[in-house]
Amino acid sequence: MTRSMPLLDQAKSRQLMLAVFALVMVALAGCASGPRSDPRDPWEPLNRKVWDFNEAVDDAILKPVASTYKEVVPTLVRKGVNNFFANLGDAWSFVNNVLQLKPLGAVESLTRFNVNTILGVGGLFDVASEMNIDRHKEDFGQTLGRWGVRSGPYMVLPILGPSTLRDTAAWTLNSVGDPVVHLRDVPLRNSMYVTRVIDTRARLLGATSVLEGAALDRYSFTRDVYLQIRRRDVEGENGADNAPNDPVDDPSRDAPAK
Repeated sequence: MTRSMPLLDQAKSRQLMLAVFALVMVALAGCASGPRSDPRDPWEPLNRKVWDFNEAVDDAILKPVASTYKEVVPTLVRKGVNNFFANLGDAWSFVNNVLQLKPLGAVESLTRFNVNTILGVGGLFDVASEMNIDRHKEDFGQTLGRWGVRSGPYMVLPILGPSTLRDTAAWTLNSVGDPVVHLRDVPLRNSMYVTRVIDTRARLLGATSVLEGAALDRYSFTRDVYLQIRRRDVEGENGADNAPNDPVDDPSRDAPAK
């Protein structure tokens, strides 16, 4: 019982942090929006401040550490780390595919997890992809969207980055669905968190370079790309997987008039 207390405290602290942040965003919505603001991003001034904070943290800590990690750690090892965490994600994808009534996605997600866990040495090797078993990555934010919950305003969360009101609300359950959070060995759990963050940031180094060189306003560019990707994630590649009356926000419909 005593060993599980740090886990419970950490989960409650995360939930409280996001709840407080969401309430602050709502409270400041009136004073943070302007007459020419993007309807999808009514809290843009506040979001930009959080964006600047995240950029400062990234420049000072995350990017240098990720760059060193990519330079020092062999490619094969980094691939294994990525495969391991992706395999854990397949387990949660299975749950969300079931919730979304996607039988093929559920079966293939569960099959991938079992195959890679058993034959792939705990997920270090992606044997399932070699067997042409597709990955169907789903999270609870997509599940909410699948059943008609609108994305809501765009948000930038401290450290976590781009989100929406719907995805922020789903974040707690996504955290609960993360197998890492259930580890009772606190040092091991924390080391896995850190490793995953570094690995994820290292894989985004190339995209960051392109973003820095191509985008005049990186904030707006990132926002537009994020919202487009999340809309596609909910609707499916061709919109065929989307419910007929699913009220997903349409960026073209919501774009501000020029």
